Amino acid sequence: MTESFSSPNYDERPHGVNVDILLLHYTGMPTAQEALEALCDPAREVSAHYFIYENGKTLALVPEERRAWHAGKAYWRGHRDINARSIGIELVNPGHEWGYQDFPAAQMDALVELAKGILKRNPVPARNVLAHSDVAPARKQDPGHRFDWGRLAREGVGLWAGQEGVEFPPPSPDLGNADAFRRDLECFGYDPDVPPDIAATAFQRHYRPWRIDGNADVESHRILRKLIAMAQES
Repeated sequence: MTESFSSPNYDERPHGVNVDILLLHYTGMPTAQEALEALCDPAREVSAHYFIYENGKTLALVPEERRAWHAGKAYWRGHRDINARSIGIELVNPGHEWGYQDFPAAQMDALVELAKGILKRNPVPARNVLAHSDVAPARKQDPGHRFDWGRLAREGVGLWAGQEGVEFPPPSPDLGNADAFRRDLECFGYDPDVPPDIAATAFQRHYRPWRIDGNADVESHRILRKLIAMAQES
């Protein structure tokens, strides 16, 4: 169940720009109350459309048709005003600075239900269900490696190449080549102006969370190639 708890921190979306990104964050503050107060403080000039507590309680802070201020300086697939084309969800979690922890089942259940509704109302392709760290890899790492992207994808929200039964493309001589990996990251959507190791780290944080080292290794590249193929098919 979603309750309304209004934030004043929003404005109008640009005319003619449709929502095509769903962006996930963690709050990254010691308590949920501190995070909620920050998102509703006019002086802070930050907000999100939704706020989900660990127990699954969900607040609607900004109407979906308005532009919430959650992405900051960001980039995805040629666009830099990510706020204009996205819906942002904040998940209560202290984050890496304050005791990063797993996202509880009740919180994930609420997120799945909310995200499915958002996707019914807005034309968001699977490749555009993203982490804050995907669109701002040099600044952000949320929601981080403990977030269950696989669960979300199994529910029909986003892409994941780690599920059982996924068939990978055949081996290629350039798998693991740093230049080829960088080109494929850009093809998928990452910012070409971000240093390659930082973009690779962001990619791994989302799509290969069991080893995050920023290297353009064969395993990461194989997953990336599969995701590109999945995005083209969806």
